[in-house]
Amino acid sequence: MSMDNTLPADVDVGEEDERSRLDQVRPIPRISVQAFCESESIERPIEKAGADRRMAKAHLKVQMGGIRAAVEHFQSAPTPNLVILESRLPPSELLHELERLAEVCDPGSKVVIIGHYNDVALYRDLIHRGISEYLVAPISIGDVMTVIGDLFVAEGNEPLGRSIAFVGAKGGVGSSTIAHNVAWSISNLFASDVVLADLDLAFGTANINFDQDPAQGIAEALFSADRIDDVYLDRLLAQCAEHLSLLAAPSMLDRTYDFEGDAFSALIETAQRGAPAVVLDVPHVWNEWTRNVLAQVDRVVITATPDLANLRNTKNLVDTLKKLRPNDGPPSLILNQLAIPKRPEISADEFCEPLGLEPIGEIAFDPHLFGNAANSGRMLAETDSKHPTVAVLSTIAHVLTGRGEAKKAKRPGLLDRFRRKA
Repeated sequence: MSMDNTLPADVDVGEEDERSRLDQVRPIPRISVQAFCESESIERPIEKAGADRRMAKAHLKVQMGGIRAAVEHFQSAPTPNLVILESRLPPSELLHELERLAEVCDPGSKVVIIGHYNDVALYRDLIHRGISEYLVAPISIGDVMTVIGDLFVAEGNEPLGRSIAFVGAKGGVGSSTIAHNVAWSISNLFASDVVLADLDLAFGTANINFDQDPAQGIAEALFSADRIDDVYLDRLLAQCAEHLSLLAAPSMLDRTYDFEGDAFSALIETAQRGAPAVVLDVPHVWNEWTRNVLAQVDRVVITATPDLANLRNTKNLVDTLKKLRPNDGPPSLILNQLAIPKRPEISADEFCEPLGLEPIGEIAFDPHLFGNAANSGRMLAETDSKHPTVAVLSTIAHVLTGRGEAKKAKRPGLLDRFRRKA
């Protein structure tokens, strides 16, 4: 399920491979982990793993001192679900220290050893003694996340679908329209099931854009979070196309919607179990739950128009997401509503340069196409399948599903403007 992330020029292949490896790790369940290290080179990747979005439910604590510190600590404290230990000791001394640890360690706790001896006989002996895994230093965050995932994610579980969140850098930039059309494109191009969730409960437009009027939708799922499962979610989904299902927002303002930070977590996880792709239309607001959604999804897509306010907001989002998602690639960028006649705008190159990003799609201003599609409750490809914007949306769908790379966009010129006017 790995994705092709759009990376800055200074990101090397090793970092890209590491991110691709992390993409294979499923979210870690609610477990406790304690690590006892002897060196900073081992401490750092373990701490980075603890900050990863896939470890959001787990509780990880890192201490120094190795096995001896662990023995002393667990003499008066219960052992967690997983103990990670670094040891520089030679094999014979390492086995002796582990015997002391066994006296204070609960039988149900799993133990991972990070050693400095690449010894097959030692590995076999440790596994025979009940050690869950033996890693040879140096290690990476990918090693840490993979071994935890292998130990605590149920074997045989199907891979989770990819969650892709679309958010606008500013109100009115067309993020929702693009999210809906990209979801439709993914389902249509690849005959792959897609769930589109409209997270703007007050003013969502997905039901209008797909000409749907479902009696139930995302509000029922959120207010019944304690009973959400695959069967219940299926009852709430409206079928928009053969492979596209919609979790629509209400069409009324009969209540206000103030949510806790993790209000959408169970819903998104349930949707991911049932579809290879889950597209989230995130409203342009900034609060605890939107922050958490953007921090936890597999991919974030920012839609912006080429003006100064959008540039500032996009830069703030990129910088914030980098802190929230330290082990993921940067968000993807779509530039929309380009080349509006008589409107001064920042060029695409000037807009992207301070962000360190290349857009995965550039969409020219065309009120006729977008207006016709919106007013008829149809997607852009259904309105005019040969329009250049449809080809851009197809490219975006390929990039976000890992089936292609972003292409350098052809900038709209004077001739294009005359054609659109005609």
